[in-house]
Amino acid sequence: MGMRRGRAKERPAGASERRRTRLGQRNQAPLRKVDSATIVPRGAGMWALMLSATLFAYLPALHGGLLWDDSSHVTRPGLQSLHGLWRIWSDLGATQQYYPLLHTAFWLEHRTWGDAVLGYHLANLALHALSACLVVMIARRLSLPGAWLAGFVFALHPVCVEAVAWISEQKSALSGVFYLAAALTYLHFDRTRRKSQYFMALGLFVLALMSKTVTATLPAALLVVFWWQRGRIEWKRDLPPLLPWFAVGASAGLFTAWVERTFIGAEGADFALTLPRRLLLAGRVPWFYAGKLLWPSNLMFSYPHWKIDPRQWWQSLFPLGLVVLAAALGLLARRNRGPLAGFLIFAGTLFPVLGFLNVFPFRYSYVADHFQYLASLGIIVPATSGLMAAAGRIAPGKTGTIALAVLLLVPLGLLTWRQSGVYRDEETLYRETLARNPDSFFVHNDLGAALFLMPGRLLEATAEFEAAARLKPDSPEAHQNLANALAALPDRLPDAIAQYREALRLKPDFADAHDNLGNALAALPGRLPDAIAEYQAALRIEPDFAVAHDNLGNALAKLPGRLADAIAEYQAALRVKPDFAEAHSNLGNAWSQTPGRLPDAIAEYQAALRIRPDIAVVHFNLGNTFSEMPGRLPDAIAEYRAALGIDPDVVEVHNNLGYALSRTPGGLPAAIAEFRAALRINPDSANAHLNLGNALAQIPSRLPEAIAEYEAVLRIQPDPEVRRIVERLRAGRR
Repeated sequence: MGMRRGRAKERPAGASERRRTRLGQRNQAPLRKVDSATIVPRGAGMWALMLSATLFAYLPALHGGLLWDDSSHVTRPGLQSLHGLWRIWSDLGATQQYYPLLHTAFWLEHRTWGDAVLGYHLANLALHALSACLVVMIARRLSLPGAWLAGFVFALHPVCVEAVAWISEQKSALSGVFYLAAALTYLHFDRTRRKSQYFMALGLFVLALMSKTVTATLPAALLVVFWWQRGRIEWKRDLPPLLPWFAVGASAGLFTAWVERTFIGAEGADFALTLPRRLLLAGRVPWFYAGKLLWPSNLMFSYPHWKIDPRQWWQSLFPLGLVVLAAALGLLARRNRGPLAGFLIFAGTLFPVLGFLNVFPFRYSYVADHFQYLASLGIIVPATSGLMAAAGRIAPGKTGTIALAVLLLVPLGLLTWRQSGVYRDEETLYRETLARNPDSFFVHNDLGAALFLMPGRLLEATAEFEAAARLKPDSPEAHQNLANALAALPDRLPDAIAQYREALRLKPDFADAHDNLGNALAALPGRLPDAIAEYQAALRIEPDFAVAHDNLGNALAKLPGRLADAIAEYQAALRVKPDFAEAHSNLGNAWSQTPGRLPDAIAEYQAALRIRPDIAVVHFNLGNTFSEMPGRLPDAIAEYRAALGIDPDVVEVHNNLGYALSRTPGGLPAAIAEFRAALRINPDSANAHLNLGNALAQIPSRLPEAIAEYEAVLRIQPDPEVRRIVERLRAGRR
């Protein structure tokens, strides 16, 4: 009996060893054999091929412009200094989202190539290619078959286009590099248990969190990997080193959720989902993303906004199906843990965007391609491993590998090429999206905003804003944007005011709408007091609203005796926003009207031009100020010429430059040329005719021409003084 019992104990152990051996053969030995069948030699050639393939697939996006919120991510002027870098880390409201490492990267990139958009696209592309390389290294470290294929699929899959072609989503690409590097380093630590590797992995994880906190799911993913490798989690070995990771990740995630609500606006009616609705949403989202991964068709920038309703029975099928799938994979895990491990990593990495936490884009759509940038690896890596193993059994050697790679990568690369071309400019992106999602109020609204800034497209912009307001009549932003467009159209100011008031009815504390309504009222005769009341309402809601301070200053400056109050408002605007070029310029205008303050006016104009050297009117006003100061006429001429270099078709600048030149020795011919340039632009400029006549009258041989210019003045506007000049000149000729 004892012998039998002993053998009975040994047999299960032996069987277990055989099972482990077979598992190891499935997971390790065949991998290396299949993975050795590559199309090109290993090493640098493969890395170069991956980078080249990625670059080729994304070529159409490389010359794309700024999209949607890119201008809020690329470092703005007020943050481009060393002090701005300090604010990126220390001021929660300095950047659109508090991802300090991401915005430090943008800061460094701006220092390197300034506003050249190509540089940002190349940075995103390089980060994505590096992530694909890290995928290969992790898969090889785990002895998975098809490591290279997994990396290429990730590099070329079109669902990644949004995260790579859209500059703002550098947070996905950058955090992905740190996430994967942290995972790879931790896997090495798990084998060696070296403290240096542990702390390096932890540091990389923290860097990932400071780029995008969706990476907080990494420690859970690592536990899943250990379970897949060993069939169990060794609590004393696996869990304690990761406890600090869970603590740091959870803290970062909760902090980001608070920032989303407090600073970005992820709260209110659009986010008021009950728990049953959130559960339905969480059950539906993974199916959507898995479907786009396995069949990447009809990809779009903004997907339709689902109506989540527990009363519709079919919506319960999504979470029910998810439970059934998890159970089936759990049963399969007795033979092969890979599919369940991939599912857990996929769904777990998606957790931050499943609907349990408010994310601002949920206002427009509950899903977005960039949300599954890292989660996609939970499907891509196991799927490519399985396909590679199957290809090795069906067609041993290189034939099966090459056929599989071609069948997968060529279509994916072509789809990515096509999809990346959609991101070349805002109009293309939005029109392509509306072709697939015509009821997106947000895309209509943003297409209108893009068209609004294009010369000659105001009517099209208005139509898009009207569509947005029609699709979402309870959107105060849509009504305000429509009002902005109407205010720019002839005779539509009353309609614009009505739209502003509708926006304020929907959202009484809408500071922007109060400010813009003030602008509209200020343009109507006799409504300046009402405009001032609106600006003051905006400032009661948002005391640090720099633009409202500036607009209030402009209104006060038009009232008799209120220039000092206007100056106080301009100064308040500049305290809030020191890099506010327009406020510097307006303060300069105010100082120029104050006796003895011309030097202060010059200082403000120069401050404005240091921030924005391309504002022609500031150069013009600075030139006017210089012209009033003794000995500064050459500076005035230089500023007028700078203004004309920016906008050569301004009559007043040509006229004032001509007048300044006429006061310099030998400057009369150049002055005459400037007056004539002004008249080519506006033949009915009485001032230019008068100044040209004055200049010509100084040249005896050109008195007839001078008389002709004075007579032109009289045809435009009768002036007794000019008539006397004409009579005197005619008498002199006789």
